[in-house]
Amino acid sequence: PGSILELPWENGPKEASVASQGSHVLHSLPVFCRDGCIKAVGQADVIRNQFSEATFERIIDCSGKCVLPGLVDAHTHPVWAGDRVHEFAMKLAGASYMEIHQAGGGIHFTVEHTRKAAEDELLTTFQHRLERMLRAGSTLVECKSGYGLNLETELKMLSLVKCCCFALRIGKTATEATDDIINNHLPKLKELKLSGEINVNNIDVFCEKGVFDLECTRRILQAGKDIGLQINFHGDELHPMKSAELGAELGARAISHLEEVTDEGIVAMARAKCAAVLLPTTAYMLRLKQPQARRMLEEGVIVALGSDFNPNAYCFSMPMVMHLACVNMKMSMNEALAAATINAAYALGKSDTHGSLEVGKQGDLLIINSSRWEHLIYQFGGHEALINYVIVKGKVVYENERCETMSSY
Repeated sequence: PGSILELPWENGPKEASVASQGSHVLHSLPVFCRDGCIKAVGQADVIRNQFSEATFERIIDCSGKCVLPGLVDAHTHPVWAGDRVHEFAMKLAGASYMEIHQAGGGIHFTVEHTRKAAEDELLTTFQHRLERMLRAGSTLVECKSGYGLNLETELKMLSLVKCCCFALRIGKTATEATDDIINNHLPKLKELKLSGEINVNNIDVFCEKGVFDLECTRRILQAGKDIGLQINFHGDELHPMKSAELGAELGARAISHLEEVTDEGIVAMARAKCAAVLLPTTAYMLRLKQPQARRMLEEGVIVALGSDFNPNAYCFSMPMVMHLACVNMKMSMNEALAAATINAAYALGKSDTHGSLEVGKQGDLLIINSSRWEHLIYQFGGHEALINYVIVKGKVVYENERCETMSSY
């Protein structure tokens, strides 16, 4: 008991390994899940014979539908209080990200409200945001801290999430903040990790002019790596900082943004197998130069996608992110799907367990109400009528009953 059998599907993508040129597409093969994992992917008659004695908690007929891997969002900031809807009008009037930041808005506004918020309030809003991401098809989400900017608030946030993100502390220079992080934050983080009180996987730094320069970023990332954290940081977003070159040198798992990456940085990332987490929503909302996705793919960089959900880029939907990646960054739909599944899982160090339909991996699946999977990308904002089921660890965690009574076209 406790199994799910999906029969059959059309045009379902399967990834055997990290993809730099898109996904492999299989046709009309069933998926069998048990104990939270995918136990079989193959011909229907073979699977029926192999598991003829099995009992099933549920059988879902996917005739005329598609089964896809659960989507992976490789970059979010979901724990904070106080929205910044008032700043949207400022941006529309021409104010830049850094102009708002220097005027006391941006991260300063969010930090003030996050520090005042009770942990229960942060947890409740965090859970609601994850639920909205789940309904949009995301079954694995990278979640950063970073809106506390003091040890107490960051630890409050890290009790909920698994990535430690450092932005410039208010009232300190970059060097002073760096010393504080290395001498106080990280030792405390190590202590809490060893005691099992928190579970943090990655270390992140905002490497940018006016925030942390290259040398401060190097010091923090190396100190985090020394206590066992995986390097996954913000770089080359607003100015060419040589973040990509630094990440490749330090053995970073991934670098996000990269709108201003150099050609040398792209080559260095490809050689180091450092994933590029591209964020189409941020470039769109801040009217930035688009990341060089095509150049990265041609050089062999592992390209992943993330929503960058935060008060400045309020987007829960990876299907919309994939659409923007195709239209604005000139990725193919196959490339975008790979970037939002297996490659995003790689960027998080989870590609051995997530991101593709392979035997032994976690049973995270989407069933969409269309005979062609491309509709998930093609229909901009149409995922609410397309996503029929979201399955996590072999269990249906979201069922959209409207899909049974309405057309998705």
